[in-house]
Amino acid sequence: MKKVLLLILIVSVTMAYANDSKISPELRKYPSTRKAQVVVQYAPGTQLNCSGLLGLVGCVLNTVIKLGGTILGQLPLVNGVVAVLDGNGIANLSNQSNVVYISADRPLMPTLSNAGPAVNADFAWQSNYTGAGVGIALIDSGIANHPDLYHGLVPISRVVYQQSFVPGNSSAADQYGHGTHIAGLIAGDGLSSTGFIYSKTFKGVAPGAKLVNLRVLDANGAATDSIVIAAIDKAISLKSKYNIRVINLSMGRAVYESYKLDPLCQAVEKAWKNGIVVVVAAGNNGRFQPTNGYGTVTSPGNDPYVITVGAMKPMGTPTRVDDLVASYSSKGPTLIDAVVKPDIVAPGNLLVSLEAPKSTLYNEFPGNRVPYNFYVKGGSASSSPSYFSLSGTSMATGVVSGIVADLLQKSPMLKPDQVKARLMKTAWKSFPGFSSTTDPSTGITYTDQYDVFTIGAGYVDVEAALTSADVAKGSAMSPIASYDAKSGNVYLKDDPSSVWNTSGTWSNAAVWGSSEFLAGSSSGTMTGSNALWGSNALWGSNALWGSNALWGSNALWGSNALWGSNALWGSNALWGSNASAGEQ
Repeated sequence: MKKVLLLILIVSVTMAYANDSKISPELRKYPSTRKAQVVVQYAPGTQLNCSGLLGLVGCVLNTVIKLGGTILGQLPLVNGVVAVLDGNGIANLSNQSNVVYISADRPLMPTLSNAGPAVNADFAWQSNYTGAGVGIALIDSGIANHPDLYHGLVPISRVVYQQSFVPGNSSAADQYGHGTHIAGLIAGDGLSSTGFIYSKTFKGVAPGAKLVNLRVLDANGAATDSIVIAAIDKAISLKSKYNIRVINLSMGRAVYESYKLDPLCQAVEKAWKNGIVVVVAAGNNGRFQPTNGYGTVTSPGNDPYVITVGAMKPMGTPTRVDDLVASYSSKGPTLIDAVVKPDIVAPGNLLVSLEAPKSTLYNEFPGNRVPYNFYVKGGSASSSPSYFSLSGTSMATGVVSGIVADLLQKSPMLKPDQVKARLMKTAWKSFPGFSSTTDPSTGITYTDQYDVFTIGAGYVDVEAALTSADVAKGSAMSPIASYDAKSGNVYLKDDPSSVWNTSGTWSNAAVWGSSEFLAGSSSGTMTGSNALWGSNALWGSNALWGSNALWGSNALWGSNALWGSNALWGSNALWGSNASAGEQ
């Protein structure tokens, strides 16, 4: 009996006690001897650089080494480090008083005609607003050398800075094919499709803007939090040199904790507060059937500061009146915090933009290569070396980044919150009540309701934004959705610092198209005051807000659910017909 008690005592002593409130969900109860690459955020004032001070009590480097870990690098933007620790080390580190939060160094993936007419880009170009002089940091898979990114016929690239953050690969060239496509949607000038022999011209929304190429995605389209955070930090440091006013993040990953703790969200907030508008993809998870796509916005699109963008289908016509939301476009509210997202929607489906020949996407999706006869009069059916077609909220995000550049060229004194508020208020708000699409490969029909969690404040409109004189006084933080179980209604709760509802100009009705709550009896065509609100059926307690629905522990977190390895990141999910080829 004494031996048994002694054994129990020894085990209890050797097991590390963990402060779970400081550890992200996937690292809690992590195997004691299994190692993980983690991001550790420290309290303000904690010394990260301990060169020559290894014996200093409380030194970050010394503490991690004592726990058997290794520091791989510093992340000063979030006052943290990226390190390797085993389960015991993570648990012990969580008890350090200067540790704020420990999370896995999580993987990110890109969230994957033209868009110009749908957003009234012609008005901007005719008014000589092309984003000239504005720097846009494209944090993506790199940018290939392409003549559509030159200064017209002068073979000098408008990509003014390039750096790779991909471990072991110093080249900033695009080996994946995603970043080049986004670059064209933002700033391509259409040189390779301009002239009397061409029937179509593929031009970005800000064809005069400068691009800062910060490569984070490898040849397989993968990155981690720490890599992206380092790139964001670099964009902030280069802001003055290249007049970086916009960061484009056409990527995302699962939401594991509140945006207030998520290191990726904290990094984009730092950029925002340094005067840089951060435009982020909502995600391509709108077809997640258990929640009808609700609650699937990815991080850092779940952060209330940034502009989070959903995708529309231009339907092959220059007018937007027949455009429909893409069924794969992720919907809010966000997990954990219930932030109302996306903020706006933009064209993202079947968009033609710049090609990165021999890249991974080029090789894996030959059907997305644009044939000459699509845009060259009398052209052959062979593939063009210049253009490629992709779909996704990634593409919609690039369109919005270009619009922001045009707006900042005209009004360079606007702050990020003022840009966001202007775009949301002036967004086009006339939509159908519902739309459906059937996937020909599965036969499944997906139906979308045009509510605030699907299309946000509406369809971005560059002409309306440029002609508006409204300047917000206060933040443009996205509101929080608050569910009233007694009435079955969902209300918008505005942050006290926000501009929303401070006047008639910035009322929720003016921005989101209705009055107080998300439950109504609207049906059929929805315009004006009833444009963006749903029906009682959707918002019932057992539909979205019930304990076993969106917020249930098994809804989005199960191994086979949204964030399961076979769901979101599977080869047939992200790059299937929904996101790469687009929906018809």
